[in-house]
Amino acid sequence: MSEELALNLKKDIEDVNEIPGIHSLLNVISSTCKMKFVAVARVTEDRWITAVSKDDIEFGLRPGDELEVGSTICNEIREHHIPVIIDDVENNFIFKNHHTPKQYGFKSYISYPIFLRDGSFFGTLCALDPNPAKLNNEHIKGMFEQYAELISFHLESVQKLQNASKQLQKQREVAELRETFIAILGHDLRNPVGTARICADMLLSANLPEASKKQAEIIKSTSYRMQSLIDNLLDFAKGNLGDGINLNRSKNNTKLEKEIREVVEEFRALNKENKITTAISITETVNCDSSRISQLFSNLLSNAIKHGTLEETIQVIVSNTESEFSLSVINQGKTIPEDYRADLFKPFFKSKAQSNENGLGLGLYIASEIAKAHNGSLDMESENGETCFTFKMPLAQNVESKIA
Repeated sequence: MSEELALNLKKDIEDVNEIPGIHSLLNVISSTCKMKFVAVARVTEDRWITAVSKDDIEFGLRPGDELEVGSTICNEIREHHIPVIIDDVENNFIFKNHHTPKQYGFKSYISYPIFLRDGSFFGTLCALDPNPAKLNNEHIKGMFEQYAELISFHLESVQKLQNASKQLQKQREVAELRETFIAILGHDLRNPVGTARICADMLLSANLPEASKKQAEIIKSTSYRMQSLIDNLLDFAKGNLGDGINLNRSKNNTKLEKEIREVVEEFRALNKENKITTAISITETVNCDSSRISQLFSNLLSNAIKHGTLEETIQVIVSNTESEFSLSVINQGKTIPEDYRADLFKPFFKSKAQSNENGLGLGLYIASEIAKAHNGSLDMESENGETCFTFKMPLAQNVESKIA
């Protein structure tokens, strides 16, 4: 017998013993049938192995113990898939001279096949006793049939639970790899990108030829784009680990407006050919994570620059009512096709535009997740060559104060 088969049979025995209430089930059978030995046996073509037993006659079979399969009636049940019921061997013309009752010294016997859900034969639920018993009736036969099916059902449940545990372990291992990946993103990539930006700033402040300064501007612009990619990928990785978008809320309108304007100035400096106009008016207290809102805004503005017409103005409108904060980014360009719209906010979705070839397709997804984290929404309208992305967030504290 191969080592793999031996391990599989051992696991089958363990699975039977993991069935909840299996020992109570054998006790019920024993007391109902008046049988002193009851067992579940794992039966193959060449092996009969005790999976679990109730032994009140010192038959001597415990889990893992074996009988010569050819010496058992269970072997015949394995071949024919038909239960065997014997009230009294002496009065049974089929088994009166059978070698098994003589060898093991029993008078009464009952055994039902156990089939797995895929139809394969697993073994038997059997009972025997040195004295005759009344077994061949509908009550006893129905009980054995139902209990055999119950064991089969629980074996499948045990298998599913074990498979789920294996999957969970794999997911934990993947989670550990992701955490390592996040650490690399957070430290090993951010630091050199930041260094590149600092060096670019130093070059721009030095007395260099115009051609060299243009190269330094390209380095700085690239570092900002890399930083944006890293931030989005980092947030996506954290979200997939179940952490979601973490917020550090505060009621600081000055800080919020300052960070929004900084994003605009940064994009103006890096995209001098694009014209960006702003209309910013925040008159109500906004309880938000201003860094996250500026990240959302940066992703929307980056998207507008990628897909907008270069000669046309990009509009930024930030306003509020008593109950809602609103931020919109509007660009002129091609109308977004209908078949793209359902996927816009999905991770790694990228349009076929040439300007989008180097992106990861995470910007709008991260923006939408930031919106959700603020209990807000991110919506898109695109028609007649104008596209508008709008973030809206309820000002809960103002609504509550009005109700009060």
